[in-house]
Amino acid sequence: MPRTVIVVGGGAAGFFGAINCARNLPEGRVILLEAGSKFLAKVRISGGGRCNVTHHCFDPTQLVQNYPRGGKALRGAFSRFQPQQTIAWFGAEGVQLKTEADGRMFPVTDDSATIVDCLLAAARRSGVELRTRSPVQGVAKQGEKFQVLLKTGETINGDRLLLATGSNPLGYRWAEQLGHTIQAPVPSLFTFNVPDAPLTDLAGVSVEKALVSLSPKFKGTYCQAGPVLITHWGLSGPAVLKLSAWGARQLQASSYDHPLWLNWLPGVSPQESMAQWQQTKQNHPRKQIANFSPTALPKRLWQRLTAQAGIKPGQCWADFSKVQEQQLTDNIHRYHCQIKGKGVFKEEFVTCGGITLKEVDFKTMASRCCPGLHFAGEILDVDGITGGFNFQNAWTTAWLAAQGMAAP
Repeated sequence: MPRTVIVVGGGAAGFFGAINCARNLPEGRVILLEAGSKFLAKVRISGGGRCNVTHHCFDPTQLVQNYPRGGKALRGAFSRFQPQQTIAWFGAEGVQLKTEADGRMFPVTDDSATIVDCLLAAARRSGVELRTRSPVQGVAKQGEKFQVLLKTGETINGDRLLLATGSNPLGYRWAEQLGHTIQAPVPSLFTFNVPDAPLTDLAGVSVEKALVSLSPKFKGTYCQAGPVLITHWGLSGPAVLKLSAWGARQLQASSYDHPLWLNWLPGVSPQESMAQWQQTKQNHPRKQIANFSPTALPKRLWQRLTAQAGIKPGQCWADFSKVQEQQLTDNIHRYHCQIKGKGVFKEEFVTCGGITLKEVDFKTMASRCCPGLHFAGEILDVDGITGGFNFQNAWTTAWLAAQGMAAP
């Protein structure tokens, strides 16, 4: 008897799972259900409309370090399907990817429609039954069969069920009804609202390599390095987004009211900065401090940090006091402000939380609670930092689920 597989969720994970399952089950039936009017909505808008497909990191040990949650579970999964396989898969479908300087990978067309069209064409060629406007009302298991009830009243029976519903609360509810526990979902990958006028007045200023930290010790996963952008609402940039992911639960527990420390010059020690001030004072005593900076900091930021250290406009290096020296050093290497809320990172909203990972077999993405049930993508308690890692989680878990669902 040919096997019927039902996939709920028409995003990246759902499509990838459906396509690869259908190819492994040529005599079977694969039905993909999407509640909305369009498939792959998040893929269309991802990466500013370019679609950051994956990341150019081919060492599973290194790759898993980009996942605040789920890295350990993905270690074995990436030994079977990782960015190399993703590149090869899309290449076989006629889509070439390119690598940017920071390791992010995009289609050479710089257009997410290339990925959307590729997945749609592959699904049709593979015989996947694609159904939009098919919202699911409920999911149940009767004996060895799954029953998926649509809001239209139609019931679809299947032998295998793949839930690839992302962070949709309905997916969590169905998983719970089938025996799973859910790690409470909270936002990840967001910008920081910092209503600190001395900072927000500098909107548009960026520092290429800074440290941002939820702890004054600047250590561990609650400290992240990278570019920081000052905005009219606070702080953004890769370092901030990474910190929001690693600190997602801590920030949520504090109701997004949390102290933040920045080191604007992490490549220089406080002692080296002090020595630099003294050398500048000796060599350029008549230069004005605000207009003559011995650092690589943007001029507007330097001027703001000097003003906050009590340095008056027009003050020369010759009049630079010990008190000002200490305050300026603190402002540069241990700048303190207060997060007072979170912003949204464009359309790249990612959730931390989901299906408890110990309840899933990561060799096949099969449920350990309900035989025949599989998971892929963001419904799992797995999330990555920005850079293509969340899509890679979708491709990997969906490919593994496809193998598992098609197995005898």
